[in-house]
Amino acid sequence: MKTFPFPGHAMLLPEIVRADNCSLFDAAGNRYVDLESGVWCTPAGHGNPAVKAAISEQLDAVAHVGFCYGSSVVEEAAGAVQGLLGHEGGRCAFLCSGSEAVEYGVRAMRAVLDGAGIMTMADSYFGAYGDAASRRDGWFVFDWFGCEGCGREACTADCPRWAFIPLDQIGGFLFEPGSSSGFVRFPPARLIESINRALKEKGGLFMVNEVTTGMGRTGRWFGHQHYDVRPDIAALGKGVGNGYPVSVSSLNADVVSRLGGKPIPYGQSHLNDPLGAAVVRAVIGEFEEKRLLERAADLSDILLSGLQAIAETSPRTVTVRGRGLMAAMELGMDPADAASLHESLVHSGFICALRPGSDVLRIDPALTIDEGDLRGFIDTLGSLLA
Repeated sequence: MKTFPFPGHAMLLPEIVRADNCSLFDAAGNRYVDLESGVWCTPAGHGNPAVKAAISEQLDAVAHVGFCYGSSVVEEAAGAVQGLLGHEGGRCAFLCSGSEAVEYGVRAMRAVLDGAGIMTMADSYFGAYGDAASRRDGWFVFDWFGCEGCGREACTADCPRWAFIPLDQIGGFLFEPGSSSGFVRFPPARLIESINRALKEKGGLFMVNEVTTGMGRTGRWFGHQHYDVRPDIAALGKGVGNGYPVSVSSLNADVVSRLGGKPIPYGQSHLNDPLGAAVVRAVIGEFEEKRLLERAADLSDILLSGLQAIAETSPRTVTVRGRGLMAAMELGMDPADAASLHESLVHSGFICALRPGSDVLRIDPALTIDEGDLRGFIDTLGSLLA
């Protein structure tokens, strides 16, 4: 091997040579059903024809422009993203990775907040580098797990956990609506909506990280749409490019106005590339034309009910969490046994994710997966666990 492997993940299939929708094929011709969508990257399936056509067409025109040049393709893609987010009149930046999109949005928040802190949840993951990844200075990290099962209708000052939040020092909130560093957990709506209200009352900013929860993954366009909130800033990645490395940071009109023409202190050579923007435009178009959100809702019923049925008949304490086609199954076993089960699934022709050092399987199939393949996975998983 001449490359570094991804930390914590065993190399189970050393040579994948072809992909088609949710099928992967190795050099020996064996087929595997991809229930991980790459790394949650291909919600419209591997080798999607509309995305391939957009790449080919844009390559024939222009793939990359410099700092001083524009493109109508970029403007059209920005308009499509803003329309989905309710950010009409705002601005977008097209970048290369989800980490970049989050970092860009955080730097925009910093530029507006003028020294106020940013709050987030303890189990959030915001990328491989930068301010949000390190969370060293000017951050308040809240452990929300004690808020589960709370019977309150709203968060108020007489709650000690709510009173612990230094709202007088916080100007922004960065919310990851469900991925929870890959463990798939969903903070209570009353908590998130209370934080949003408290911030908005004093002119604070609400930002969402939709890198893993966006593009239909939770059954809606974005994970934050399961809450009564309207984000000022949104970071999109992974699914927005369906496997092509493009991401978007979107700011609404209010944030743009408050920036007052001040530039975001972040730039790189592939900022606002026409090729990446063309892919984003094609992915949004494919979702709309094929009605993939509606399909995700139907398939979600099959996936989550199937996993829950396995959990209810298991002699172990198995926990299922999920929304749409984003699901996690906590197996109630030793991590070494979970790794063995994960390997058995691969040998049986089914690929999903195992959180390193844990007993949590994560299932994130494309919204285009064949219903028969989804049921086949559930049957195989049930047999292996039995």
